Amino acid sequence: MPSVRGYEAEPCHAVATAVGSGYREAVARLAPGRVLAVDGPAAVDWTEVVRGIREALTDRELALRQIDMSEYLAAWPDILALTASSVLVDDPDFAPLAQTGLAAFLTGLPEIGAEAGAEAGAGAAAGPVAADTVTVVFGPGAALAAHDTLWYADLPKRYAEAGISAGTGRNLGQPTGTGPGTTRRLFYIDWPVLDRHRDAVIADVDLWLDTQEPQAPTWLDGPALRQALAELAARPFRTRPTFNTTSWGGHWAQQQLGFNRAAANTALGYELIAPESGILLGAPDGARVEVPLQVLVATHPEEVLGEEVHSTFGTSFPVRFDYLDTVGGGNLSVHCHPRSDYMRQVFGWPYTQHETYYMMVGGADRRVFLGLRQDADIDAFREQADRAVHEGVPFDVERYVQTFPAEPHQLFLIPAGTPHGSGEGNVVLEISATPYLYSLRFYDWLREDRDGRQRPVHVGHAFENLDPARSGEAVARDLVQRPRTLRSGDGWREDLIGRLPEMFFEVRRLELDVAGTLEDATDHRFHVLNVVAGEGIAVETSGGHRYTLAYAETLTVPAAVGGYRVRALGTAPVRYLKALVR
Repeated sequence: MPSVRGYEAEPCHAVATAVGSGYREAVARLAPGRVLAVDGPAAVDWTEVVRGIREALTDRELALRQIDMSEYLAAWPDILALTASSVLVDDPDFAPLAQTGLAAFLTGLPEIGAEAGAEAGAGAAAGPVAADTVTVVFGPGAALAAHDTLWYADLPKRYAEAGISAGTGRNLGQPTGTGPGTTRRLFYIDWPVLDRHRDAVIADVDLWLDTQEPQAPTWLDGPALRQALAELAARPFRTRPTFNTTSWGGHWAQQQLGFNRAAANTALGYELIAPESGILLGAPDGARVEVPLQVLVATHPEEVLGEEVHSTFGTSFPVRFDYLDTVGGGNLSVHCHPRSDYMRQVFGWPYTQHETYYMMVGGADRRVFLGLRQDADIDAFREQADRAVHEGVPFDVERYVQTFPAEPHQLFLIPAGTPHGSGEGNVVLEISATPYLYSLRFYDWLREDRDGRQRPVHVGHAFENLDPARSGEAVARDLVQRPRTLRSGDGWREDLIGRLPEMFFEVRRLELDVAGTLEDATDHRFHVLNVVAGEGIAVETSGGHRYTLAYAETLTVPAAVGGYRVRALGTAPVRYLKALVR
């Protein structure tokens, strides 16, 4: 049989309408005397966007009147007070998820003109816009102003995080001269506020502008965008993967997948993490736009998630797939995740960060840290963890935490509150609940950040959430489960490899002989698939869609797909995982 293509770093999904490029065509349908609102996140290069629109309008012999929404922002101390919380007041790393709306960041809205007000229905003052002029209201919150046409200028979140980490980015509403932006505000305040605002206006967007190249953006008009999203909600799709660098990172993704070869390492591979993942729409070799996965879920929640999952989780896609690459790197920290009540009451998430580790690469001489030893003295553990943070004194964490051989294709279950971490030389496929920013560290081997400071360790949070029941023999019995066959047929088998009562999702492994084929169905709940051995699979839906999935790639099968067939590709047997909400 023919070989399957290799790992695809930029999977792209075709759309019926060609993706546009540049400002000149984008402004062609703007009528003089009207008002264009250009909304989007704070990280967009707004100076370049406005310059591009101005030059394109000049080519049409039209003038531009610009209104910057940043002039309507509340004072920075007022924004800080607005988003403050009595919980985690002095915490340097975490904050409760912001619940406020973007409108609360503003002291008012621009009064633009009677003509625009008649179209938009509110907020306008007398006096129409000049006949040879287009008024452009731009920046976060522009959609709240009276307007005739709405664009959304987007920039994937990875750019905002990179800017903050480099010290060049600022937070939502933060003026120059007030110090550097922080990832604490970015993750827990800015992104939730901006996401809710974007999701609320997406149905009215007339043009989606991808500003990764701000001087030459790509775009898709609103009707074409909504059509593309409706089609995606009924067929399998991949999100664009991203690999980040950290101090413990390895090189497997560089060596085996060809990803980020110039980077220092490929520690964290975001295959499917709904708050950050994007979907590429357009031509594989031509213009394309990146649209957040969250936009798809917000516009078609029942089709993507299924009715029952939607009723439980709203528009939050509740499962994530990501890689932890320590091949040639170091141990992860030993950490745990918040237990359910703590997650709700302190951090503000409605569900918690249960995880699993599936060993893509490992060995009997490699290890996974998991659960407490039966004889662990928790008070002594806490004392030594505190000394490591405050005095820089290392300690042997294995006096308190068990280790298990990191055998390839073993799944380890990690319910919230369980101490855990991957050792050096492994590749872990994490199949977990979507919350991903709450690793509460007990010990991080005294590692330093780029500025020579010890990386954050969260001893207080970690021990508040430590579950002492996850100890001794119960860890191996409950969290290192043996496969149980659910069904089988000629040349295939489906095993349940991980399920716990407190975890809302489960993990299954399917094995296909060479050229083997099996029938499956979503049964009104989305599936997420990943090929963990062999060359790949072909997924063919009852609706006529076909998707080829290669080794290490992740595919989302929306609930609306219904029945689908999976066929093994290549010259060797294939294994793939399937996660679903129970």
